[in-house]
Amino acid sequence: QVQLVESGGGLVQAGGSLRLSCAASGRTFNNYAMGWFRQAPGKERDFVAGPTWIGGSSYYADSVKGRFTISRDNAKNTLYLQMNSLKPEDTAVYYCAAYYSNAATVNYWGKGTLVTVSS
Repeated sequence: QVQLVESGGGLVQAGGSLRLSCAASGRTFNNYAMGWFRQAPGKERDFVAGPTWIGGSSYYADSVKGRFTISRDNAKNTLYLQMNSLKPEDTAVYYCAAYYSNAATVNYWGKGTLVTVSS
């Protein structure tokens, strides 16, 4: 079992920055890939950043490319999402996910952290 806890969300003005964190516990951190998804009000949950399959290079959704950066610190069992130049359309609940195979088959989800970007 893997437990994922996100933090770092909040209210920010357009153009600002936030860094989300996801602390993982349970099984060995290095044994799975991790990524970030988001779900805006009334919309489906979308894959935002992370490897599309374990061992692969990081994917970024077109809408965040050049503005968001995913990273992980294996020593701290923590995944990060640095979000710069935030836009109102980035408003969503952001979820951390862990998967053993690919991002289409997530094995574990965090509970999410809300990011609100005001115009």
